[in-house]
Order: sequence, then C-alpha cells, then structure tokens
Amino acid sequence: MATVSPAWHYTLQLPRDPRSPGIGRATVRTVLAARGLAGAIPAAELVASELLTNAHQHTKGPYTLRIVQIGEPDRFRVAVWDTDPRVPVGFRVDGASVDAPPADGECGRGLHLVRACADSLGVSVLRELGASKGGKLLWAECQWGGLG
Repeated sequence: MATVSPAWHYTLQLPRDPRSPGIGRATVRTVLAARGLAGAIPAAELVASELLTNAHQHTKGPYTLRIVQIGEPDRFRVAVWDTDPRVPVGFRVDGASVDAPPADGECGRGLHLVRACADSLGVSVLRELGASKGGKLLWAECQWGGLG
C-alpha cells in the first residue's frame, strides 16, 4: 500500500536583530537538506536572504520566515512576514516596472535576484490587526526537479 507524506511547513519567528537574516538562511539550508532538496538550497537561500534583509531594513518590529511545501514534494514557498504593510515596488500588482539598479550602486539588486531565482512571487497585505497582526507577507515559490 502506497503512503502519502503530509505537506510540510516550518515557521521561524525572528527578533529585529542584525543576526536574524543569517539565522533564517541557516534554517532554510537545514530544512531543505532534511527534505532531500539540497540542490534547491542556493536559490532558496538567496531568496530568503533578500526577503529577510528587506524586512530587517524596512521594519521596526520582529519578522517571521515560513518555508512551506506546495503540492508536489519538490515545490515550496519561502515567505517572510513583517509588520510594515507597505509593498515594495517590485511586488506590486499595479504594473509598476522595476528598473535595474545603477551598475555602481551599492543596493537595489535584491528584488532582481529574487525574480531570477523564483518561479513566481507575490504578496499578501494583512490589513486587519488582531490574529494576523497586520503587516505583509512577501513570498516566492521555487521548484527543484533534481535529486537531493
């Protein structure tokens, strides 16, 4: 008789601390390695790094990392929730284009890296306070078709 493994998800709440993005990256590495998705680690770690760093730089409160299996065993979502409801330009659905950063610029490449590494991305704005605590959830979906 065939067995079906239940979908998996991991959630890590992080304080607003400069070490938190690094802890989040280490968590992504550990989770994906344990799930047999070692080949997906570099891209997923980069996505998580950019989303976590964005949360750290642009919010004053804690943030949360989620890694969630979506349907197929090798498809997952990396998501970061933070307390700021403002959506970065590249995640907006209003058709705003995302210009490439200047070649000599020291920042502004994060969203381009996320777009290059993810199969799709999106945002959920959580406007109601209470159980959701408001804020936003930025996410990127990845799929890795190789062997772990």
